[in-house]
Amino acid sequence: MAIQRMDNVLIVVEDLDTVIGFFLELGMELENRGPAEGRWVERIIGLDDVRQEVAMLRTPDGNGKVELAQFHTPAAQRSTPVDAPTNTLGLRRIMFAVDDIDDTVARLRARGAELVGSVEQYEQLYRLCYLRGPEGIVVGLAEEL
Repeated sequence: MAIQRMDNVLIVVEDLDTVIGFFLELGMELENRGPAEGRWVERIIGLDDVRQEVAMLRTPDGNGKVELAQFHTPAAQRSTPVDAPTNTLGLRRIMFAVDDIDDTVARLRARGAELVGSVEQYEQLYRLCYLRGPEGIVVGLAEEL
């Protein structure tokens, strides 16, 4: 049996409100937000005494989702520097297709995001860039030409 789809990507954050705001500015929609705790959660993630708040955001087409979690207990652990370079092992970015890369970059920069490199064109197909947002979260943007 093959997988049916990729459901979501989880990002553990320190400031849930700020990161939600960043993804809303990107164009995602808040699907739901609330506590996720109890023995069932602890058994799934392999931690005890879990108290967390979770927010699920979705892309406007409904096919892509980002789950954000802010742990109250146990305290979240940082595994890499916030500004880790792109060649650091592990999950490095989430790529989004956008209709206007310049407008999206401007809106996210107004929220404190910084370009990792520059906006570049790949042949006559795409304009692409990476942005580092709150808590070091890197998003890639691709505008199809």
